[in-house]
Amino acid sequence: MRESITKSIMNTVKDLNKSGLVDDITMKNIEKLCLPEVKDYPPEKIISIRKRFKLSQAALASLFNISPSTVQKWEQGLKRPTGAARKLLDIMERKGLEALL
Repeated sequence: MRESITKSIMNTVKDLNKSGLVDDITMKNIEKLCLPEVKDYPPEKIISIRKRFKLSQAALASLFNISPSTVQKWEQGLKRPTGAARKLLDIMERKGLEALL
């Protein structure tokens, strides 16, 4: 539902921008506000991403500036990545390891 509302708003604002009623700066600000929601990462997905890039738990922890035990707890389902860690996992999954280096 949220996604369809966001798409509707963006389409309306894009039309207003094309017609000159919304300037380019406002358009960019609205686009920033409508960034896609970062999905949740269950343990299996975290393990899959880490192995895809051939990283140890310690290497992933170092990359994210967190403790190896935190990565271990994510992969065991004892904790869930939040905030910046979720965003970094999202970037890594979509754009590759190079995007974080």
